[in-house]
Amino acid sequence: MLTAYITHPDCARHEMGAGHPECPERLSAIHERLLISGLLDYMVPYDAPLATDDQLGRAHSLAHVRELAAASPDEGHHQFDPDTSMNRYTMQAARRAAGASVLACDLVLSGKAPAAFCCIRPPGHHAGRAAAMGFCFFNNVAVGIRHALDVHGLQRVALIDFDVHHGNGSADIFKGDERVLMCSIFEKGIYPFSGEEDEGPNMVNVGLRSRSGSDAFRAAVIHQWLPALEAFAPELIYISAGFDGHREDDMGNLALVEGDYTWVTQQTMAVAQRHCRGRVISCLEGGYALSALARSAAAHVKVLMDAD
Repeated sequence: MLTAYITHPDCARHEMGAGHPECPERLSAIHERLLISGLLDYMVPYDAPLATDDQLGRAHSLAHVRELAAASPDEGHHQFDPDTSMNRYTMQAARRAAGASVLACDLVLSGKAPAAFCCIRPPGHHAGRAAAMGFCFFNNVAVGIRHALDVHGLQRVALIDFDVHHGNGSADIFKGDERVLMCSIFEKGIYPFSGEEDEGPNMVNVGLRSRSGSDAFRAAVIHQWLPALEAFAPELIYISAGFDGHREDDMGNLALVEGDYTWVTQQTMAVAQRHCRGRVISCLEGGYALSALARSAAAHVKVLMDAD
């Protein structure tokens, strides 16, 4: 059985202006790398569907969904913050990105795919229950996780987030939800300037200093993530897969390399094999240096699909 690869051309139609780092070329860079490396030969492609209001409403207020729809411009851009804006195609792209996460959940939990990689944009982990920010409009992983809990009836879902920025939106949505364990590693002192405070027993947030590098990253996983994940025994694992901690990416400064993404994915897959029959869903978040993003995503996917 082959890993699912979920994407859609609509995700490349959203753009936030010339020179913006969260650009459509991010998806084509990953796709081309997966193609050239032969990994796509061992994946099943799916078109991401449009998330429905009901699906979005499990993670977001319906007022937020309506506000985004109303803000969609006929031309030009509608600005939400200095870095986040919509064009006429953004709402469609954002619904596809969230819909990919839902489809991945259905495929993996029905046994039609052992795991899934959602090659999507816009990203999602900064989007809170009622807020768009940080390049994000809907929280893709949160929509998928709530679908797993509320529709499929799972009791324990883990969220792994290794983006260089703290997933404040995911924390906003899941804080206090004992059905979800969120484990994140991020760089201290950068956007969105959150995550270092104690957010409750279902949050394992580890902030690392700038230039921490591989050793500190791996120590945080071993000593803080893995014990919490073992105790939680998840039935499904979602990954917010951000590759902007790479040393070539100037959006952060953790100084990670492709091998770190290989390693953290191996640790995640090992937990999944022990507790949830290998069921893992990965959704693309950050990563803005195109070559490093493509190489890192391919390294991650190779482990996700257990390819040699």
